[in-house]
Amino acid sequence: MFCRLATIAMLSFAFATSALAADKAHRISIQIDQNDPQVMNMVLNNATNVIEYYRAKNEDVDIDVVAYGPGLHMLRADTSPVQDRIKRLKDMVFPGKIQFSACNNTKQGMEKTEGHAISVLPEATVVPSGVVHLMELQEQGWSYVRP
Repeated sequence: MFCRLATIAMLSFAFATSALAADKAHRISIQIDQNDPQVMNMVLNNATNVIEYYRAKNEDVDIDVVAYGPGLHMLRADTSPVQDRIKRLKDMVFPGKIQFSACNNTKQGMEKTEGHAISVLPEATVVPSGVVHLMELQEQGWSYVRP
């Protein structure tokens, strides 16, 4: 009788553990810190590949592309060489979640240097600090990629 109860308990635990693993949220942050169209496209390729992989498995994934330093050009309305692709990617992932985070520290520095206000793409959200945002995402269990 004890062996039977122990077996049932172990099987119940195994099923619960596999169910929890299947429900695990997939979350990835991808940084961009270079004003290089090739690297920007690599970031967008990485995001697209992750979205397509999990979509094929009928699983959700959250993606946060974080731009700071020279990489902020990726999300600037006036200088982004990939703004059309960002819009298409944002539309493609709906109803999934992809966020483009623009570093406010970098934005303010560029505004001071250039002497005018800088607009970010409508698909982007300004965060206080790109590096701090990446750090906090990692502390919350997000995976991190630097292409």
